[in-house]
Amino acid sequence: MKDNKILLESTYDSDKIQVLEGLESVRKNPGMYIGSTDIRGLHHLIYEVVDNSIDEALAGYCTNVKITLHKNGPVSIADNGRGIPIDIHEKYKKPGVELVLTTLYSGGKFDGQAYKVSGGLHGVGVSCVNALSKWLEVKVRRNGKEHHQRYEYGKTATVLKVIGKAKDTGTTVTFLPDKDIFETTEFDYETIITRLREMAFLNAGLQIEIIDERIGKHEVFRYDGGVSEFVLHINKNKTSLHRKPIYIQGEKDSVQVEIAIQYTDGYTENIFTFANNINTIEGGTHLVGFKGALTRVLNDYGRKNKLFDESFGLTGEDSREGITAIISVKVRKPQFEGQTKSKLGNSEVKGIVESISYEKLSEFFEENPPVAHVIVDKAVLSSKAREAARKARELTRRKGLLESSALPGKLSDCSSRDPSQSEIYLVEGDSAGGSAKQARDKEFQAILPLRGKILNVEKARMDKILKSEEILHLITAIGTGIAEEFNIENARYHRIILMTDADVDGEHIRTLLLTFFFRYMRPLIERGYLYIARPPLYKITKGKTIEYAYTEQERMLKLKQLGETGLNIQRYKGLGEMNPQQLWETTMDPESRMMMQVTIENAVEADELFTVLMGEAVEPRKNFIETHAKDVKNLDI
Repeated sequence: MKDNKILLESTYDSDKIQVLEGLESVRKNPGMYIGSTDIRGLHHLIYEVVDNSIDEALAGYCTNVKITLHKNGPVSIADNGRGIPIDIHEKYKKPGVELVLTTLYSGGKFDGQAYKVSGGLHGVGVSCVNALSKWLEVKVRRNGKEHHQRYEYGKTATVLKVIGKAKDTGTTVTFLPDKDIFETTEFDYETIITRLREMAFLNAGLQIEIIDERIGKHEVFRYDGGVSEFVLHINKNKTSLHRKPIYIQGEKDSVQVEIAIQYTDGYTENIFTFANNINTIEGGTHLVGFKGALTRVLNDYGRKNKLFDESFGLTGEDSREGITAIISVKVRKPQFEGQTKSKLGNSEVKGIVESISYEKLSEFFEENPPVAHVIVDKAVLSSKAREAARKARELTRRKGLLESSALPGKLSDCSSRDPSQSEIYLVEGDSAGGSAKQARDKEFQAILPLRGKILNVEKARMDKILKSEEILHLITAIGTGIAEEFNIENARYHRIILMTDADVDGEHIRTLLLTFFFRYMRPLIERGYLYIARPPLYKITKGKTIEYAYTEQERMLKLKQLGETGLNIQRYKGLGEMNPQQLWETTMDPESRMMMQVTIENAVEADELFTVLMGEAVEPRKNFIETHAKDVKNLDI
């Protein structure tokens, strides 16, 4: 591990544990504590225990974390930290480990003595895991002995006892999620390794190991290059403008700052921010500070070295075109706010990040002129393209194409003017658009047919994007504007539904649309406004009985239920094959339709996926298709 000892070097024992509240409320209202009881909430249990191990790593006491997914459901998280205190708490007359696991808001993170910086749920995490588990067992290795205790449904089931000798120190937590609380108790390996890889990148030198005994998989993550290696990982399928990422590190007023930057030849910015290892997807003061410093440095360097005139100025958008950056800060008392409580609000962090970034970036540019020149040149080109895009916007405005008062002629709008009650279907082709217009409920459902494949925005600058008629219609209909003019509060619909055919062309159009929304209207996804319609694949008729099947598995099941004889099976290759009544019943009726909400569980992973699928490099796309071909369920060629 790097020298990360930003925590106080005090003894970690039971007298450092404070107790605030019991666990009864957790089982009654689990969503209040872990966000949800779906698969996302289930995985949160693992992350909370891992976060405790990460806190030990931040303190400089833990170098290894091991996660094991056992057969039949349990999961274990083991570390080689100091071990949760096992001595008797003077006030509560219980071992420290028992207090930590059976009492809400208990732990060593409240007075700043045992932990100066921590992530997780700030003391409610591991006790919540215990409360929401059928059983939990903890093993603590301290003082040359291994101690064990068992809990059931959050309550103590056995006394803490010594079960053997220990050569090292650390904690192992094993738990079985309560199936009466969670919608599913089946952990997903791929979801977990994405998070663990991220944690390993953010904590240089920390080794995180995962073993899945269910499927026989085993991976080890350790990145001595830390956030710089993180940036290289993100950009592995992109063309970078300089080989090594720019690395910035500094500390001021107990705030640690780590930043890695690498520019590519792409047109979008990808900045991922973290505070105390928590992914701050909505940004915050650390992001604002970095952006301000970056723009200032590029302008100062460009003018000083006569790369452009004194009167010329780069904007923030110009400075960030093609950037990939990781911003990681460690803050003693983080304040989180925003829509998902994932926006850093500490006002002092802005100035600290800005001053450290400006100083270190200025030094780097002075010492590395070739890299500085290529970055500034890229920003200048961006400025010229932005000016061209501005002129394109003005031209389209004069034509009435970007004003909400001049909505696209092919848009069949809904009567409602309440965005929270309104939805728009983006439909592939005029034929399907005609059926959808007849099928819809005009009160709250709008239809916008899209002709052909829209522009691949992964390979285009904004000036070219604004020359695409289909994209202009899309921007205008949604109402938010785009780029620096984007304002989510102007969204005309709070449900934007992609409805394409279940064939290769339909999948391609859907991916093009998803790329557009991810790159240029990401807040719509983050607010939960974007959906994918799920029209049926089959219509199965037997006499007067009509059934619809949405998957191949469902078709097989219905064939068994209806019997093999006297059946008429129709495979829908396009939405236009359904009459309006069928389209309403199966795909558009809120009472019976099936839709998938588009979410961004991990923006880094999403960025990588869109780069592979829609970027310039052919080889990564070929490898992706070959690797995932076996996962395809329904494909018509």
